[in-house]
Amino acid sequence: QVHLVESGGGVVQAGGSLRLSCTASLRSFGSMTMGWFRQTPGKEREFVAYINYSGSTTYYEDSVKGRFTISRDNAKKTVFLQMTSMKPEDTAIYYCAADTLGLGGLNTAWRSERRGYDMWGQGTQVTVSS
Repeated sequence: QVHLVESGGGVVQAGGSLRLSCTASLRSFGSMTMGWFRQTPGKEREFVAYINYSGSTTYYEDSVKGRFTISRDNAKKTVFLQMTSMKPEDTAIYYCAADTLGLGGLNTAWRSERRGYDMWGQGTQVTVSS
């Protein structure tokens, strides 16, 4: 059973934009912190952004601040990642993640770390050409 499904990946030129979506089939979606991570071959999966359950709090990795925006629609059980001014170094597989266990409540620092999430999507490829 797939709980998180990402979409919206593709190929874009440097300077362009893409909008990723992640739709959840989780009953308590509206109470969960959601995150986006990305991974390139041979590297660890790295944090990109998170948003708290209500959308009132967001946090970004430094290299995407001012370019990426995370948002959510709890009625549609969907979290978004709007990416603008994209760079070739943004090329990666992007993963949606959910904190269904309240891990971030144990340690808020975990919200920007892989250990703060217990459920993951299958990923969507984003390629930025120069």
